[in-house]
Amino acid sequence: MQLIDIERILFENKPLEVSADVKKRMLDSFNFLKAFSKDKVIYGITTGFGPMAQYRVNDEDIKSLQYNIIRSHSCGAGEPFPELYVKAAMLARYFTFANGKSGIDPYALDLLQTFINKGIYPVIPQHGSVGASGDLVQLAHMALALIGEGDVFYQGQHRKCAEVLEELGITPLKPTLREGLALNNGTAMMTGVGIVNLHYAYKLLDYALVASVILNEIAASYDDFMAKELNDLKNHEGQSAVARKMLEVAKGSQCMRKRDVEMFHHHEEKVFTHKVQPYYSLRCVPQILGPIYEAYKFTEKILIEEFNAVDDNPVVDMDTQTVYHGGNFHGDYVSFEMDKLKIATAKLSVLMERQLNYLCHDRINGILPPFLNLGTLGLTYGIQAMQFTACSTTAENQALSTSMYVHSIPNNNDNQDVVSMGTNSAILCKRVIDNSYQVMAIHYIALAQAIDCLKIADKLAPFTQQIYNEIRQIVPVYIEDSPKDADIENVIHYLRDKNINLF
Repeated sequence: MQLIDIERILFENKPLEVSADVKKRMLDSFNFLKAFSKDKVIYGITTGFGPMAQYRVNDEDIKSLQYNIIRSHSCGAGEPFPELYVKAAMLARYFTFANGKSGIDPYALDLLQTFINKGIYPVIPQHGSVGASGDLVQLAHMALALIGEGDVFYQGQHRKCAEVLEELGITPLKPTLREGLALNNGTAMMTGVGIVNLHYAYKLLDYALVASVILNEIAASYDDFMAKELNDLKNHEGQSAVARKMLEVAKGSQCMRKRDVEMFHHHEEKVFTHKVQPYYSLRCVPQILGPIYEAYKFTEKILIEEFNAVDDNPVVDMDTQTVYHGGNFHGDYVSFEMDKLKIATAKLSVLMERQLNYLCHDRINGILPPFLNLGTLGLTYGIQAMQFTACSTTAENQALSTSMYVHSIPNNNDNQDVVSMGTNSAILCKRVIDNSYQVMAIHYIALAQAIDCLKIADKLAPFTQQIYNEIRQIVPVYIEDSPKDADIENVIHYLRDKNINLF
């Protein structure tokens, strides 16, 4: 399962299908564990959980044990995750079980498929996971819905799960062997949130690149900063990729200048009115977005590996006819990547805010009115206050970019003495990404305003002109002052929904 396959299920509502091979693997694993576990000490089946593993559980209590792990750990707090992120977490849990290494009733997989395809989303609070043993608290709330308890979102309404399942004729799961532990124990929540984060981060990268081309069109920059011959000399794949994409986006532009035409001949001027080299936020885009692109690609690699992994404990291996006890539930891989994704995206928002400052600052750009004000200076204010919002939000991103991955706090009677905080890291990353869309939306409004100030819309590259036209269908030219909060929100929706797919 690759990112594009996951995105089709999450964002295009492609139905999830369960193959016969997957069902057979799960049934074989379930039957093997049922026979193998008799008269043996196996964690979470004949023992308690965590530090309570030192206590044997009587045979007649095995089913109750599985219900108890779900109910006792359904203790999350805070705002619930949006439905999309819950869908992604259920999908991640599905693919763990599809490996046939968990020894659980195949009906658990059928139920996850049903919930995903019918749009039944367990209400899962955001706070509660320390990221090892996986996302115990959040996944307990998912499991609670699968056994017909707790709350769900269905067709936009917050409802009791039991009512929805009865209405749809769906039979809840009845844990028998280790379904409770398997459903609770893994990295599905942090991985699901991470996948959605990555999807929206890639879009931000696309828009940052396009915004950078438009800004250089506005500034009438010399285009050699994008040259392949220059950027390939740095030996970084990301930098070369960004420069190549910028050249593609800028193709056909009548705004950018050719250095060999204008500069590489005799000049008499003592002071050049046009900047020989623009500010770094314009000129160094390949060097800034390049490492961000490479960070995103590595995060994609790790998340896809985790998405397809066996991430619970213990692991049932029919090939060697045994059960392995270990720590595949530990979320350090995802936690570390969410920190990196968060830092990279925060830097992207810094670049966008600095480009916005260039547009607003007439003494820096030298070609635009203060704050892109097309009204009466001193009486009207253009986008002056919108810059405050972008600056404030970027500053929050910078503060949020401290590492969560290193903040391990021992708990669970020190059984969990080194933990990942992976879901916390993913949640903070989500917030940085959401913030960055606010900054990006303001920047795009400013870019459109600058184009109208200079009356250069007809000289833009075809690609950037199309983006300008689409922004102008959402937001009018600002001449008189007006509230702009709704405009920002509408552009955010446009940016999140549109697919450019440059990378």
